[in-house]
Amino acid sequence: MKSIWVVDDDHSIRFVLEKALSREGLPVRTFSNARDLLAALDEDTPQVLVSDIRMPGGSGLDLLAKVKARLPGLPVIIMTAYSDLDSAVSAFQGGAFEYLPKPFDLTRAVELIRRAQEESVREAVAEEGSGQMPEMLGQAPAMQDVFRAIGRLSQSHVTVMITGESGSGKELVARALHKHSPRAEGPFVAINTAAIPKDLLESELFGHERGAFTGAQATRRGRFEQADGGTLFLDEIGDMPLELQTRLLRVLSDGQFYRVGGHSPMRSNVRVIAATHQNLEERVRTGAFREDLFHRLNVIRLRLPALRERREDIPMLARYFLQRSANELGVEAKRISEPALVRLAGFDYPGNVRQLENICHWLSVMAPGQVIETKDLPPELQTPAMGVEAESHPAAVQQLPILPSFGSSPETWVAEMAREARRLLSAGETDVWDALTRRFEASLILTALDVTRGRRIEAAQKLGIGRNTITRKIQELGLDA
Repeated sequence: MKSIWVVDDDHSIRFVLEKALSREGLPVRTFSNARDLLAALDEDTPQVLVSDIRMPGGSGLDLLAKVKARLPGLPVIIMTAYSDLDSAVSAFQGGAFEYLPKPFDLTRAVELIRRAQEESVREAVAEEGSGQMPEMLGQAPAMQDVFRAIGRLSQSHVTVMITGESGSGKELVARALHKHSPRAEGPFVAINTAAIPKDLLESELFGHERGAFTGAQATRRGRFEQADGGTLFLDEIGDMPLELQTRLLRVLSDGQFYRVGGHSPMRSNVRVIAATHQNLEERVRTGAFREDLFHRLNVIRLRLPALRERREDIPMLARYFLQRSANELGVEAKRISEPALVRLAGFDYPGNVRQLENICHWLSVMAPGQVIETKDLPPELQTPAMGVEAESHPAAVQQLPILPSFGSSPETWVAEMAREARRLLSAGETDVWDALTRRFEASLILTALDVTRGRRIEAAQKLGIGRNTITRKIQELGLDA
């Protein structure tokens, strides 16, 4: 384990922090000035740096700038007197993780360093996987099923139908299917059939000859020709007009088509992947979609889960989108507090992953501090969605429904818990004790963390449990995802 480095010209500060951190089992290395610390960086690196802001021979802000130039992901905590709050603002602008006002509460200082240490571990994990941008992210069982299906289809040319709500990432799945297929060296061509006017869609798909219609001043290749040897992704196929469905069926049947205004048959070697957010079976029943085309497209169906069905992935996705937004904006990525992550994980996201991505981009621009708190979230996340407390949705316990909202009196919530127990027992569940205990403990801990703004030691004190207990419970319940 890497050490926590403390630099301060005050021997008593160094002594107190060293003893307190050692009691927590954290290795510590102390320095009396910035010069010695910078020299030590040539041989070793810390996990967290705690620095005074005013020191002989160099300020903490100068040290911060030099350290960040060498170790941009290192969490740095700046210690400052209350009269130095202007300097604290400069510290944040320079990329400090947090500032610690003097005189500080020792328990709070240790807790803050613990948080910085956790951030350092997350940064290290992120850097390990940053060599190549991931195609898709997901640890939820539903997403693992999607990944397994992509793997099984990797050597196949079979037609695939991807279903899922808008914004759930259907094009990403289509691109992954193409990338891992024998056609990977060929083109990937995507077209949203719902976004193109009906009169132009035929020309977009099949191309047109010069003079085929007003404005057709030159021959144009359609998407089928452009995708020759590769993959054609037909998004929102359920909105395709019936007359074009007939032409598409003919192409899928014999591989031939005609350009608009053309008389010579064209051929194209294309793998078709289709996607829709609609219920195609229902559209077949109502006559809005050809049944024979449906069966032609529906060889392999791949269902992409909505984001609310994979809440355990939300923290990882949020951090990824914040990092990507920061890269696009050319700024340091913002961090997000545990209570804010809990609130994010509790939202239902009608716009799915695309909506979460937009929220993270908004936060990268609009959140005032370097650490995003619950109060910084956009208006739609400030009130719990659909009458369910957002804090009741820890990422890793979504497999089990959260207990109903407790009422204002002990009798109410005890009665509701009893009703939930009766429902589970009547349904034949055999692990009711463990299930309800986990959900009750998760609700207690998350509520305490929200009240203390993510400060674990303070949350443990308020709950009347030890700090080791709350740390263990958070890990067991998967609340630190």
